[in-house]
Amino acid sequence: MTFDFHTHHERCGHAQGSIRDYIESALHSGLAMIGIADHSPYFGSEEDHPYPHITMAKSEFPHYITEVLQLKKEYDGKIDVLLGIEADFFPENVDIYRRCFETYPFDFIIGSVHHVDGESIFHKTRWEGLSEAQRIKTKENYYKLIEDSARSGMYQILGHIDAMKGFYPSFSSIQTAAVEKTLKVIAEHDVVIEVNTSGKTKDVGGWYPSDDILEMARHYGVKVTFGSDAHIPERVGDDFELVRKKLREIGYKEWSYFKEKKRYAVSL
Repeated sequence: MTFDFHTHHERCGHAQGSIRDYIESALHSGLAMIGIADHSPYFGSEEDHPYPHITMAKSEFPHYITEVLQLKKEYDGKIDVLLGIEADFFPENVDIYRRCFETYPFDFIIGSVHHVDGESIFHKTRWEGLSEAQRIKTKENYYKLIEDSARSGMYQILGHIDAMKGFYPSFSSIQTAAVEKTLKVIAEHDVVIEVNTSGKTKDVGGWYPSDDILEMARHYGVKVTFGSDAHIPERVGDDFELVRKKLREIGYKEWSYFKEKKRYAVSL
């Protein structure tokens, strides 16, 4: 079973290509399943489209759903097209997002933390001038948000759980027990984490999460899936077989896919 559960498209304002382009790329790559999971609108904002280069507009959301469902029908028998969304996790807006999602037939929802202490995790200068204690606190705040996202019950998949290292590779070496604590919470609430290969497009290189986090995740029984986080069609399925190999080396025997929010296990 070959799949990719994390792809974007032009609606979010920082990806290239149409949804059809990503499906065609998945077909070309021989995938059996392609998850469309563009950035959800900022439902907690009063504005329709406060950040045009980060997420889709609220007014575009129904059109997004309709297009994916139409393409699902069109490609039936060729490839499974799955309706997903990548939703920012804002604790104060959980109920708002939940209401916006519950009326649609999602196959899966990815919960991702992109903001910590009111600032993007990818802001390249956010670490400048911070003391060691402040860096530790920032990392702990990040993982507390990921814990809370796991507890929310809204997501089937948690996205790129160490992506804060993207433009700050030293993030991984900040010493704190927060990562292990968070993995225990994820396991307790039975949420899947993705191996996300888009780290290679950032300064840090490689994948999210790091091998040592994946090893700890396996130890605590955290389940995994795959997502390229493609923002260009050519990256669909990127490094799928390498990820499969690495997970086997770590000791995983299976990974997960979703349909209608139901999780299925398939052998690696």
